[in-house]
Amino acid sequence: MTNPLAGSWRPAGDRELRIGLAGLGSMGRNHLRVISSRPGCRLVAVADPVPAALAAAVEAGGAQGFAEPLAMIAEADLDAVVIAAPTTAHPPLALAAIERGLAVLVEKPLAATVEEGLAILAAGRARGVPVQVGHVERFNPAVLELGRLLREGWLSTVYAIASRRAGPFPARIRDVGVTIDLATHDADMLCWIAGERPSRVYAELARRIHTTHEDLLFGLLHFPSGTTGMLDVNWLTPAKRRQLTVVGEEGMFELDYLTQRLTFTRADVSRPQLVGGYAPTFPGEVVELPVASAEPLAAEHDAFLRVVREGGRPVVDGEDGLWAVAIADALLTAAAEQRPITLSDLSTRLPVR
Repeated sequence: MTNPLAGSWRPAGDRELRIGLAGLGSMGRNHLRVISSRPGCRLVAVADPVPAALAAAVEAGGAQGFAEPLAMIAEADLDAVVIAAPTTAHPPLALAAIERGLAVLVEKPLAATVEEGLAILAAGRARGVPVQVGHVERFNPAVLELGRLLREGWLSTVYAIASRRAGPFPARIRDVGVTIDLATHDADMLCWIAGERPSRVYAELARRIHTTHEDLLFGLLHFPSGTTGMLDVNWLTPAKRRQLTVVGEEGMFELDYLTQRLTFTRADVSRPQLVGGYAPTFPGEVVELPVASAEPLAAEHDAFLRVVREGGRPVVDGEDGLWAVAIADALLTAAAEQRPITLSDLSTRLPVR
């Protein structure tokens, strides 16, 4: 049973979990498929204002259908809500779910603005309700293996992290630009790899085919340790690309999110004699690292359901999601004002955990 009392959220334990899904667009349909396949839970309610999408989901799984997501949150008997509605709808839906004492998995980005993200984070912490943000790349098996190797010390110092997220324009995205919609993925990923938040960012933007928002971003992130991050994000590339490079003292990792391929190129540590006044360098040995393929979204849901059952902090919580939004917002400001933007004040605005 749901618990509508503020501050009284409790883990659900081993019983079957009752899940509601708000939003049946492209990502929502993926959530629908995955939720329906997870053991120990049942999709009991779905909500979407598009009648055809709602009817198809109800017919496929037998869930109760709602045209209005807020009505689903208020009326359905739920343990948790997955929010896959457009970004601008995230705050009212997340806040309504938190008010009802429902655990929340909200698609990235957490919100379109820092203030909205702060409101969600504060409400969740005040009422003790877990909020997980759908930064699904954190659950990619190649990313998890990269993280394990970094923790093992394969790179004693990380010099630079470069991320490329590019592809054709998605007609479904109208409410935000590529920075909020896509670059939040990479902002979160670079913070996770660096193990810290950036202190300064700079960016250049362009709008080529989108009618109201930017569809290209080049961003630079400076981390306190000295690590430099670079984001190449756009909706203009005719083929989908999802790539990550991590360069450090001992070599370089290269990762493809789509194929889940991870390689490591060892740096040539020899110190040759100068040749004609120059110190030549030589390519290092490339090793392909074994990665057990898996669906990141399924792993994301498993992690969320574990929190709903057992409690604890989500793998990607509201604070992580807020920082991704704050970095994206700072990148937009940096481009608009043509100057670097510091992020030093956000930590002071975070609500108490």
